[in-house]
Amino acid sequence: MAANRVVQGRMVNAQKLAELIEDDSVMETDSIEEADRSCPECGENVLKVGYMPSVTEFVTGWKCQECDWSNTDRD
Repeated sequence: MAANRVVQGRMVNAQKLAELIEDDSVMETDSIEEADRSCPECGENVLKVGYMPSVTEFVTGWKCQECDWSNTDRD
């Protein structure tokens, strides 16, 4: 799987994808994966990335490749 992916017309790595989801900087990330779902807003492809926004939290985030939609597994 490629380390960089196109999201909303620009190339991003896992760190940048997590920052787009979090709207803030993150400490560490896993690699980008294809999510087994379509965007609920536009129906396009969704990417998934695991990341640590802080030392005590691990979050899985999803981001549409074409629109602003994103979500996390936080309660």
